[in-house]
Amino acid sequence: QVQLVESGGGLAQPGGSLRLSCVVSGFAFSNYPISWYRQAPGKMRALVARITTDGASTNYADSVKGRFTISRDNAKNLVYLQMNSLKPEDTAMYLCARGWTTWDNWGQGTQVTDST
Repeated sequence: QVQLVESGGGLAQPGGSLRLSCVVSGFAFSNYPISWYRQAPGKMRALVARITTDGASTNYADSVKGRFTISRDNAKNLVYLQMNSLKPEDTAMYLCARGWTTWDNWGQGTQVTDST
């Protein structure tokens, strides 16, 4: 079955970096765009970044532009989210999802928490 599994979350200091990974299985990974979302306590789930099937095009929320980078390795069925210059407001559960404008499968998420 379709599975997306996130990892790489943890405690992060302001100004620090983390790299999240999303490994997928159960479908032809290279045929689908992938998105990263996040959901902070008491807030709506929000799109953070997304990437096309070949990685040639990406799209970011204004709040993370210039700090986060999404990439993918189609040979390894992996999508990454490199997060630099982290801010306390980046604290959230981060989830990967299959799709670009509609999303039909989601991972369980990995938690990123401000360490201060």
